[in-house]
Amino acid sequence: MTIATHPFDALMDITPRPHIVFARGEGSRLWDDTGKRYLDFIQGWAVNSLGHSPPVLIDALTAQAKRLITPSPAFYNDASLKLAAALIAHSAFDQVFFTSSGAEANEGAIKLARKFGALHRNGAYEIITFENSFHGRTLATMSASGKKAFEPLFEPKVPGFPKAITNDIASVERLIGANTIAVMLEPIQGESGVWPATPEFLQALRALTKEHGLLLIVDEIQTGMGRTGTLFNYEQASIAPDIMTLGKGIGGGAPLGALLATNHAAVFEHGDQGGTFNGNPLMCAAGLAVLTHIAEPAFLKSVRDHGLFLADELQRISARHGLGGVRGSGLLLALDLKRPIAAAVVAAALEDGLLLNAPRPDALRLMPALNVTRAEISQMIAMLDAILTRMGAARCVG
Repeated sequence: MTIATHPFDALMDITPRPHIVFARGEGSRLWDDTGKRYLDFIQGWAVNSLGHSPPVLIDALTAQAKRLITPSPAFYNDASLKLAAALIAHSAFDQVFFTSSGAEANEGAIKLARKFGALHRNGAYEIITFENSFHGRTLATMSASGKKAFEPLFEPKVPGFPKAITNDIASVERLIGANTIAVMLEPIQGESGVWPATPEFLQALRALTKEHGLLLIVDEIQTGMGRTGTLFNYEQASIAPDIMTLGKGIGGGAPLGALLATNHAAVFEHGDQGGTFNGNPLMCAAGLAVLTHIAEPAFLKSVRDHGLFLADELQRISARHGLGGVRGSGLLLALDLKRPIAAAVVAAALEDGLLLNAPRPDALRLMPALNVTRAEISQMIAMLDAILTRMGAARCVG
């Protein structure tokens, strides 16, 4: 038996992490094991919809854990039935399959589309996806992703994912062939730097897929559950997709995902899909608590209002420091830095007790809790302004 020489050595080294150990969280705040406090504008990559350890989530998990944690996916449980019914009531879909992660939901969407092709399109299996997209880290979802860093990894990839260009409907149409069964996209590409598909493009895509008898799959793992100011982002384009995937924010920090489909697209047969922990009542109770809270019209309005305030404040400091524009919607925003300084900004922010994300060298991504306050936004802006001022002064001296 090998004994780890350092507490960090027991974990596989799969990403560069600062030697900080977080021990406690509350709302928009985190504390490490030394007691240092941080303002968190990442929130687990848009996972903690209601911030860290929200009482509504704690209460739901505690109450459910006392009643039933999991009976086996071979049986119904009341929590999963309630959450499924609530999701259907709030969306354009008819059936739900719960998963433990967003990647697993996307894997299920790929399988569902291919099953549809086998049944209704002479075995068609290709799913058109998009350059710079991100759909997860299973082998199939990495193959579906258009992330350049994935291209040399784990070859051979799963075939059947030709790549189109977001907001270029002609690029999609050129890829449609006899083997095409679906088009799959993120309404806003988060990992590549928060690049939205326009409502006009989404509407054209829906019309094109209907014309060719194809399924339209929206990956709302990052944009769903109120993140962009409506419960689901597809609503903003006034379209009705065939399949949607959810993850991240649906559990508010608990590991939960979902695959939703219309009756037309829901073609799984017994034995086609499953999972040991899928639909377990503990996670579904968490999801129901989050959904009930977020789906309130007043809450969604506050997300839109705070998103506009954050965007305006980012534009203000952008103008002050000669930076670029602000992209995104609601509380999923990116600031274009125009220079490859994002990693340095993130590192300086961490030292100052602020958590930011750099999805690309020239951009910052902001994903605060959906119940973030104006005061917390103003504090973040002041901290970022100070960091950019210091960095600007350093450039002048250099």
